[in-house]
Amino acid sequence: MPNEDHDNVQTEGAAMPVPPGQRRRRLALPIIAAAVALVIGAAGGAGAVKMMRPTPEMAPLTPVAISAMPASSLVTIKGKVAEIYGNKFVLQDDSGKALVEAGRAGEGGTLVSRDEAVTVQGRFDDGFVQASYLVRQDGRTEALRPPKGPPHRRFEDFDHRP
Repeated sequence: MPNEDHDNVQTEGAAMPVPPGQRRRRLALPIIAAAVALVIGAAGGAGAVKMMRPTPEMAPLTPVAISAMPASSLVTIKGKVAEIYGNKFVLQDDSGKALVEAGRAGEGGTLVSRDEAVTVQGRFDDGFVQASYLVRQDGRTEALRPPKGPPHRRFEDFDHRP
């Protein structure tokens, strides 16, 4: 058959031409998969960031007298530092004194100084205030509580004895 149409003859191993519609579909699948993976990663990352943030614990902005602190509640107290005991200090106002526990931020007794005027926001429970925020006289605010989760340990905290 010498007049045979050579356009329809396919040699073995040659690729068949892909119609334009199928070519677009082949390219669209990886692009869609990449977009879905990106959206899932962004949502997961946003969720992780939200979980790592400390929960806002807001105390009343108006300070109360130390002698009038309600039991087991969030409070704001204002006064002068009377005494310092490691990570705890005694805050005094005209009505009385309160023991304030400052957590890790207060370790070493260098967080506040004697006779310094401060405002403390935290939870009053069991006879002392667990401070969450310390507001200095110049308006600087320091968060004293770490975000929720297990406490981080320094390398020096581990015992290296055999």
